[in-house]
Amino acid sequence: MRRTYHGRAVPPIGCPLALPRASGHEPETSTNGVALLLVRKFLYVIAFLTALAIAGMIAFSFFGAKLMQGALVPRVDFSEPQALPAGIYTSPEGWISRPDGRRDDPARWQPANATPLTLPDGTQKAAIFFIHPTSAFDTLHWNAPLSDPIAAAQAARFVRLQASAFASSGGVWVPRYRQAVFGAFLTDKPEATRALDLAYADVKAAFAAFLAANPTGPLILAGHSQGSRHLLHVLHDYAGDAALRKRIVAAYAIGWPVSIAHDLPALGLPACTSAGQSGCLLSWQSFAQPADTAAVEATFDREPGFDGQPRKGAAMLCTNPLTGGSAAAAAAGANLGTLMGDGEPLSTQLVTPGMVGARCEGRGFLILDGAPRLGTYMLPGNNYHVYDYPLFWANIRADAARRLVAWQTTR
Repeated sequence: MRRTYHGRAVPPIGCPLALPRASGHEPETSTNGVALLLVRKFLYVIAFLTALAIAGMIAFSFFGAKLMQGALVPRVDFSEPQALPAGIYTSPEGWISRPDGRRDDPARWQPANATPLTLPDGTQKAAIFFIHPTSAFDTLHWNAPLSDPIAAAQAARFVRLQASAFASSGGVWVPRYRQAVFGAFLTDKPEATRALDLAYADVKAAFAAFLAANPTGPLILAGHSQGSRHLLHVLHDYAGDAALRKRIVAAYAIGWPVSIAHDLPALGLPACTSAGQSGCLLSWQSFAQPADTAAVEATFDREPGFDGQPRKGAAMLCTNPLTGGSAAAAAAGANLGTLMGDGEPLSTQLVTPGMVGARCEGRGFLILDGAPRLGTYMLPGNNYHVYDYPLFWANIRADAARRLVAWQTTR
């Protein structure tokens, strides 16, 4: 059956395009004829691009992890990156953020439209150690050098979006480190393990310098993604230090799975189960429905816990940031404010409270009540990993301050 367009016959999609003949002997070359040809070509282009976009979304939905693996896992042998300068963590050059009064410190940035949070009179501020997530996507190295300007700029954006939530509670220290590149988390090659071990060695050296600079007083420890992985190893390595453990207000190991049975007992801190609790650990991983958590679970199940036992099938710690761990679910009304933007100072702001609620489900994933549009950095499976902090920025800020006050009232 032939289709018509404004009374004219139109060939089916896929057929060669031909202009209709006019009633005379000459081909129609009027303005209307040329316009019709352009309209047809435009419609065909739009149809093709739409089909291509749909095909791309379907392919990413089903094969996103494999596509990322093929594009982002380095295909080079592991090689030692340039060594860190001696004593780097005793100087400002070793830190993205530290409380030395720098005006452009990304951790001290606050949204222009956020109501300032003040601590009660007499509250001693904490020293805060924050480990930033992966910001390097290089495929020519397994570890990003500190001189990588693109990774450094992205790390600063992450610090504004994440570590800034703790700035009201004290001075924030964020070390620069030779992070493992993103592709190291998409493979089980031995090079990936070596890259992560090297990155952790930097973080551990930075933490020792942080403790030397802050020998007394309350501590808040936090990270995200790769940063949380390194934070958990720090806690494990210092689990036997009772004096240090007493100083910890809370540890925020966000965006990295923690086994309740096989990790927590070896870390020296219990899970946070109430909003006013101190000396405890919080962790969550954010997904929207329909959530495909298979990739996270596969990695989690493959690695042993800190107790050396298999984690396969074990439950993960899920702290609802809207309740501080006191309840597994909370409606959107409990959300004090979501951070929107790309982490640049002028384009990032706190949105109206109540944007999204969340609940802990299944093996321990934080499931959002909706699917908010926060940006373009969604991962396959409706994974809101990049937005673990921005989704609940105002709640995290209030949570840290509340736990700091609770820590001091018990001492």
